[in-house]
Amino acid sequence: MPRASLIILIAAVGALTALGLTMLTSTSMWVPGVENPYHFITRQAQMAVLGIFLCVVAAFTPIDLLRRAAPAIWILTVILLALCYVPGIGVEIFGSKRWIKLPGLPQMQPSELAQITIFLCLAAWFARWQTEIPTFWRGFVIPGVIAGIPVLLILLQTDAGTGIAVAAAAGAIMFVVGNRAIYLALAGIAGSVGAILFIYHDANRWARVQGWLNLHDPDLSLGVNYQHLRALYALGHGGPGGVGLGNSVEKFGTLTLAYSDFIYPVIGEELGLAGTLGVILLFALVLIAGFSIALHAKPLFHRLLALGLTIVIVFPALMHIAVTTALMPNDGVPLPFVSYGGTGLVFNLIAVGILCRIHRESTLEERHLKTYPLTPENRLAIKL
Repeated sequence: MPRASLIILIAAVGALTALGLTMLTSTSMWVPGVENPYHFITRQAQMAVLGIFLCVVAAFTPIDLLRRAAPAIWILTVILLALCYVPGIGVEIFGSKRWIKLPGLPQMQPSELAQITIFLCLAAWFARWQTEIPTFWRGFVIPGVIAGIPVLLILLQTDAGTGIAVAAAAGAIMFVVGNRAIYLALAGIAGSVGAILFIYHDANRWARVQGWLNLHDPDLSLGVNYQHLRALYALGHGGPGGVGLGNSVEKFGTLTLAYSDFIYPVIGEELGLAGTLGVILLFALVLIAGFSIALHAKPLFHRLLALGLTIVIVFPALMHIAVTTALMPNDGVPLPFVSYGGTGLVFNLIAVGILCRIHRESTLEERHLKTYPLTPENRLAIKL
C-alpha cells in the first residue's frame, strides 16, 4: 500500500486542527456574554490534546477488537442518545437537545459518537453476513434498523442536518456493499418524503427554507436570512486576498456563531481565497487518503469501516461549506477539526486513528505476503 496516503491524511488533519485553533483564537474572544475571552480556545486546546492522545490509542488498537465490541458500542451509543431527553442530564442549547452532562464528566454530544458507531456496526454486520447482503432481511432490514434507531434519536434532537447526512451516508455504504437497488430506491424515496414532512411541520426549519429561497428579500434580512447574508458579506469583504488574520469585522457580534457554525466565512474574510480554497483542498486530501486506505484494505470489514469513517469526516465539511455559502438552507453543521466543539474534535481524531490502524494492518499483511509468498497449488477435480 502506498505509504503516502497515511502521510497525506495526518498532514491534512494536522493542518486543519492547527487552522481551527488559530481561527478560534481570532473569533472566540469576541463572543458576547462570555467573561473569559480565552474560554473557548483553552477548552478546544485541551480537547485537542485529549483527541490526539485517543487518536494514538486508536491507532494501536486492533481492528478485530473494535469489530467484536461493535454491539456493545451500539447499545452504549443508543443509551447516550436517549439520555439527551432525561431531565437533569440532557442539556438544551438554542432549542436543541443534543448534549448531556454526566456527573464528573465534561458536557458531550452523543451524536458525534453515533456517526462512528453506525458505520462501525454496519461494517461489522456486512462482514459477518457477506453472502446475505442481497437478501431483504439480513441485507436491508436489519442494517436499516442498526442505522435507523440512532438516526431517529438524532432527528428528534432537532439535529436535522446531522441526521439526514448520516442517513444518506449509511445508504451510500449499503449501495457500495451491493444491496439491492430497488430496496435502496424505495427507502430513499420514503426517507426523502419523511424528511420533507419533518422540515415542513417544523416552523423554524421551514422558515429557514423559505428564507433561503428568497435570500434577498429585505423583509427577511434581519430575520431568518440574517446569518446567511452576514456570511456572504464576510466572504465579499475578504475578497481574493483577505483582510489579514485577526482583522475580521463580521466576527464582532454581527455574524453570530462565527466561532462554530459559521467559521468558514471568517476564514474567507481574514485569509481570502487562499484560505477558503485551502480548506477545501485539505478535505479533498483527507477524502483521497481515506478512500486509498479503504481500497487497499483486504478484509471487507476494514474496507467498509475506512470508507464510512472517511465519509463521516468529509460529508459534514461539505455541508458546512454549502450552508455558509448559501448553497443550502441554514442548519447548524460545524466544520470538522476547525469549528469549536470538543466532542466533535475528539471523535474525529479517533476516526483518524482508526484509519491509521487500518492502513497499518493492511501494510503488515502486504509485508507478510511478500516475505512468505504462497506456493503454487495444483487442484485436481474429478469430472463426472
